[in-house]
Amino acid sequence: MNTLGIETSCDETSIAIISDGELRANLISSQDFHAKYGGVVPELSSRAHLQIIQPLLRQALDKSKIKLEEIDLICSTAGPGLIGALLVGLSFGKSLSYSLNKPFVPVNHIEGHIYSGFLMNEKPEYPYLCLVVSGGHTLLLIVKSETEIIKLGSTIDDAVGEAFDKVAKMMGLPYPGGPSIQSAAEKGNDESIKFPIARLKTEFDFSFSGLKTSVLRYLQKNYGMELKIKEADIPNIAASFQKTVVESLKKNVEKALDKYEVKTLSLVGGVAANKAIRNMFDQTAKKYNKKIVIPDNEFCGDNAAMIAARGEMLHNAGMKFSLESNAFARLKVDHFTEIL
Repeated sequence: MNTLGIETSCDETSIAIISDGELRANLISSQDFHAKYGGVVPELSSRAHLQIIQPLLRQALDKSKIKLEEIDLICSTAGPGLIGALLVGLSFGKSLSYSLNKPFVPVNHIEGHIYSGFLMNEKPEYPYLCLVVSGGHTLLLIVKSETEIIKLGSTIDDAVGEAFDKVAKMMGLPYPGGPSIQSAAEKGNDESIKFPIARLKTEFDFSFSGLKTSVLRYLQKNYGMELKIKEADIPNIAASFQKTVVESLKKNVEKALDKYEVKTLSLVGGVAANKAIRNMFDQTAKKYNKKIVIPDNEFCGDNAAMIAARGEMLHNAGMKFSLESNAFARLKVDHFTEIL
């Protein structure tokens, strides 16, 4: 089987081809120009997708040495994401499906992340505990099978990636905030400032809004309302903030491991590229004697390989999708309704 994956949910255009289980191409075109605006501009994002998606498909076909007519299955991200950006990839995928008379699978972007560990040589074993950390989501899940996911908790306010971006902006660090804070934190002392970890009534939910506010209050108190931060102080602030994020995630992961029996721990999503979070996850897996699967950085961020893999998984499970279905309707996977 030759499966084509298309990803355009935000600011990466990606095309991937999987052939008989082998990833033959995973091309990603990043829209770096958003950095000067301090965040993604939706209209500019959708225009950039329109410009690059067809040339990127040609490159992926050339790289994989597969002809377009040899594609057996087409999968596109159908949400969540920026509506204009999603429409580009979704419409492109549906058009290819119609013209080639091949089956089409609309893929939940978050499900793509959740199952991205299966792109690795060492794959997760069911049931596994999955922590999703990205710019728009923070989720703690138990994945029982290809079609059964149990949601334990999510953020009640900011996603962890959003918190990184907002704190980086406060500190005058460049967008995206995750890599900027990680880089600064490597030179700092993570014990220098004590920021609070949110205490919630719900067992497995997360909250990062209070932490973000705590950082802002610290900066205002020490550097004035204009936030004229001394450059020498930035590493310590970044390291202390990052450590608090890590401890917040660790707390809930360990509570879940104490309560539920799982075989594998899997860390996924764009923020899974953060070294401190990866190290925490690795140490936690060793502490609880669990197998650990963290995708390579190529598969942590938005990419079409995970969309192709998840779409093929759903197709093989017997799920059928119509080209006439609402582009942003809930994909017919009832167990996961809460995520959208």
